[in-house]
Amino acid sequence: MTDLLLNKKGPAGLALVALVALAAASADHSNRFDDVTGRTGIHFVNQASHTSHKYLPETMVGGVALFDYDNDGLLDIFFVNGAALADPVPAGAHPDKSAPKYWNRLYRNNGDGSFTDVTEQAGLQGDGFGMGVAVADFDNDGYEDLYVTNVGKNILYHNNGDGTFTDVTAAAGVGGSGWSAGAVFVDYDRDGLLDLFVSRYLTWDFSKDVFCGVAKPGGRGYCHPDLFPPITHLLFHNEGHGHFRDVSDDSGVSKFPGKGLGVAINDYDRDGWPDIAVANDSVPEQLFHNLHNGKFEEVGLTAGIAYDENGAAFSGMGIDFADYDNDGWPDIVIDSLAKQKYALFHNHEDHFEYVSGPAGLSAASVNHSAWGMKFIDYDNDGAKDLFFGQGHVMDNIETTQPDVRYLEAPMLLRNVANQFVDVSKQSGEVFQKALAARGVAFGDFNNDGFVDIVINCNDRPPVILENTGNRNHWLIVNTVGTKSNRDGIGAQLRIVTDDGKHQFAVVTTASSYLSASDKRVYFGLGKALIVKELEVDWPSGLVDRYHNLKADEIFVARERIP
Repeated sequence: MTDLLLNKKGPAGLALVALVALAAASADHSNRFDDVTGRTGIHFVNQASHTSHKYLPETMVGGVALFDYDNDGLLDIFFVNGAALADPVPAGAHPDKSAPKYWNRLYRNNGDGSFTDVTEQAGLQGDGFGMGVAVADFDNDGYEDLYVTNVGKNILYHNNGDGTFTDVTAAAGVGGSGWSAGAVFVDYDRDGLLDLFVSRYLTWDFSKDVFCGVAKPGGRGYCHPDLFPPITHLLFHNEGHGHFRDVSDDSGVSKFPGKGLGVAINDYDRDGWPDIAVANDSVPEQLFHNLHNGKFEEVGLTAGIAYDENGAAFSGMGIDFADYDNDGWPDIVIDSLAKQKYALFHNHEDHFEYVSGPAGLSAASVNHSAWGMKFIDYDNDGAKDLFFGQGHVMDNIETTQPDVRYLEAPMLLRNVANQFVDVSKQSGEVFQKALAARGVAFGDFNNDGFVDIVINCNDRPPVILENTGNRNHWLIVNTVGTKSNRDGIGAQLRIVTDDGKHQFAVVTTASSYLSASDKRVYFGLGKALIVKELEVDWPSGLVDRYHNLKADEIFVARERIP
């Protein structure tokens, strides 16, 4: 019935689709998210160091990661933190991270719903004013490593496999410079070694501070990014033996400056080579097309993702790059600020179409602002839904736009026949709680098959959300590469369930806003009990197929040795 309605033209057909979507959302919705922060033992508080000068980085921090650092099968949590800022910051001064309240924090999952702070023994306190985090096993030794972006030099931490990390930035050659934001590990040349792409935000430092705002009552405000020049992104090629080479110029990436925040990867044209999408703030969004020869061309405009439906740039912050309608072609969603609407780009094989309006995203988001977000099948019905961590960038926005809020509740949109329906109100008390959400990470930290969520909130404690689950079935796939990179990042997965339905996914830790999520791939199966076929197309070019996998299991897909 719904499929027939989707083919109808005109307002009547759209109205019927909306009614069917609302009815289905009400009938099928059975799980929710519980705020379990209080019983996790996590006492982290994000320190944005807000000053009277309102330096722009204060309102942008920070990212969060969900990853299994000690290989015990349980997801641990890493929070990126700010640093102490003088008011004003003297010329040449360095943000001070020495006090423990400014440290980045690693929390070990105890397996009983609680977490233990292991930051100091792990050696992850950090240095400088933090922004984001990327996760991957860059040296293929079986342990996940961390890359932390900063306003200033970034840091690469090697996981030693004994609960400790070592700062190997200098030896690896990936410190970078300027204001780095998002980052993603991706084997762009498919040589079995993970390379590193870093988005940078603005040509900015504390000496370039300018006054922005008006006289009272609004007062000083955070500056619009239009006041600062764009900056080039960075690409580092993994040379092996712990060393990277800066190929930003050689690859062509440096020809296309932006104002980059969130970063995500997928193969948008299905040519077998990973492409990179960047959420840019108030300049055209970017899509770096992999040319198979170590070079990239930026095709955001020609591919159709650079602008919104009116041909206008918008404040891109968080991003995801995944196939929400299970047609085999990855789509892109980019969130933004209030009055701009979140952008959903549907992949039509050779171009993207802006579909926020017909998909229901425009109406749901027009008065909201979001940062961390992701396509997740939160109810395991086989359709990817959308979660947004929300909050405006301006802490005094209500003085100039009374209908917009600085603090906002998260938003959950359920995918019903590829229409997104707001189910926030019936999905947990947290969706009534005003937050200053920034980075958001996703993964199943209790291994019950349902995706949980961690939100890093600007200048506030985090929010840990546990998915209560329902009776739908699931399959989690953990890829292990042999010829490919050990994480299997970039591998394309396809499943067929016993009811004949197909789903598609890519292995990645990147998306959202400056954050890293669990690398494992989550498939909601609905009522299906068997996955008839799982196909893994590895970055090496090898293809593995597995048959008749039972539902409700974590399956390890290990690349066969050719």
